[in-house]
Amino acid sequence: MKRVAVLTSGGDAPGMNAAIRAVVRTAIYHHLEAVGVMRGFEGLIDGDFVPLNRASVGGIIHRGGTILKTARSERFKTEAGLDRALFQLKNAAIDGLVIIGGDGSFRGGQKLYEKGVSVIGVPGTIDNDVAGTDETIGFDTAVNTALEAVKKLRDTASSHDRLFIVEVMGREAGFIALEVAVASGAEYLVVPELPFSLGRLCDKLHDTRARGKTHSLIIVAEGAMSAATLRSELKDTAGYDARVTVLGYIQRGGSPTSFDAILASRMGAFAVESLLDGKKGMMVGTVAHQMSLCSLSDSWQVNKTLSPEKLELVEKLSI
Repeated sequence: MKRVAVLTSGGDAPGMNAAIRAVVRTAIYHHLEAVGVMRGFEGLIDGDFVPLNRASVGGIIHRGGTILKTARSERFKTEAGLDRALFQLKNAAIDGLVIIGGDGSFRGGQKLYEKGVSVIGVPGTIDNDVAGTDETIGFDTAVNTALEAVKKLRDTASSHDRLFIVEVMGREAGFIALEVAVASGAEYLVVPELPFSLGRLCDKLHDTRARGKTHSLIIVAEGAMSAATLRSELKDTAGYDARVTVLGYIQRGGSPTSFDAILASRMGAFAVESLLDGKKGMMVGTVAHQMSLCSLSDSWQVNKTLSPEKLELVEKLSI
């Protein structure tokens, strides 16, 4: 192996740059050439490659976003697009490819692997919905970004005796919502993984009011329902007039936390060393804080579930 390429795909996540840096510097440490692919699979199809060296990745470990840019590619889903990407990899003499992204990115990586490309995936998504790893790059930062906003809203809710509904990101997964709910002391949590009962929520709010509590916080995962919809249902059913805050894309930006910067560095380095060990068609992960590998297909075929312990904590500690 002489030349390793790295690309970022799908939604950006804090810590992607730290992972890129780790891939490049680990490759150089092992006397390999490092190449960056601009704009994800779109850039791969177009042969948009840039050489990367120590200086190229200097000072990026704490930068949000991705210096390689990211884009979704409809062309790559076609046979013609896949064939063109394979041609570009062969033409550039790429021996190994590190893909930083989520399960959608790994589906693309699986197609390349099935055509003979040595691919290693690095899970970078704020949603934390990739199986095979306890945490994904960007998740911890997104949770802390959301938590900082929720803590400020708590102050306002307490001062004005109000009910607040906060909608957080996470696509079809409730991992961000659950972490924020536990850390912020929310009274109620709405996630896609659990059935929602409006009656149960109303009973909970009635009970807290009866005990003299005048302000409450509900955390809603975007994949379960919109905060605006929940507000309307509460007002129509029980007369509760809540204030709504949708945190949106602010959760995807900003400098990575120390946890994410370290996680991304470990994963990026381990990805290159896995390629050198002859591993391919696999994804890097951490299980019980130890580096691990699983097949790329596990990232979307295996169901990753919310922690029952943390779900129970929301219920126990909101009384």
